[in-house]
Amino acid sequence: MVKILLLYSSVDGQTLKICTRLRDQLRKQNIVDLIAIDGFNGDTNPYDKIIIGASIRYGVHNKKVIDFINTKKEHLDSIKTAFFSVNLVARKPEKNAPDTNPYVTKFFRTIEWRPNLVEVFAGKLDYKKYPFFDRIMIQFIMWMTKGPTDSHTEIEYTDWEKVKEFGERIKAL
Repeated sequence: MVKILLLYSSVDGQTLKICTRLRDQLRKQNIVDLIAIDGFNGDTNPYDKIIIGASIRYGVHNKKVIDFINTKKEHLDSIKTAFFSVNLVARKPEKNAPDTNPYVTKFFRTIEWRPNLVEVFAGKLDYKKYPFFDRIMIQFIMWMTKGPTDSHTEIEYTDWEKVKEFGERIKAL
């Protein structure tokens, strides 16, 4: 059996939800460890594949994800790997691919690692869940990008079929 590390960074829970769905899909034929980046002990040697999922907050991925990649680059380059980003700008069709999503293209300009697979998923907008400052900032960003700004809005933009297809591509690695 292939041993897979599914490592994630999630601010509001949508990246974890996507990772949980991927774990459930992948563990039918593999051993899958789902671990938050904050709780990971750093030992990547037991894994045949490493998948990293990271959300965006204020235009950047969690620094711990970048530090992990930079620290483990040599090992990441020696095995099969995948990366996916979760962000609200991916709700727009013209920005929902790795080569058209501004956060993902910027991310890969700042690091040297190149995973075997890269994907982008739209996240979830849930104003009621955000602390005051985050809600105001996200409303402002949504206003600028012509998205919903009503403070009662809750929309899950994630395309679950796309997540499933990504899981199949991971299996085929």
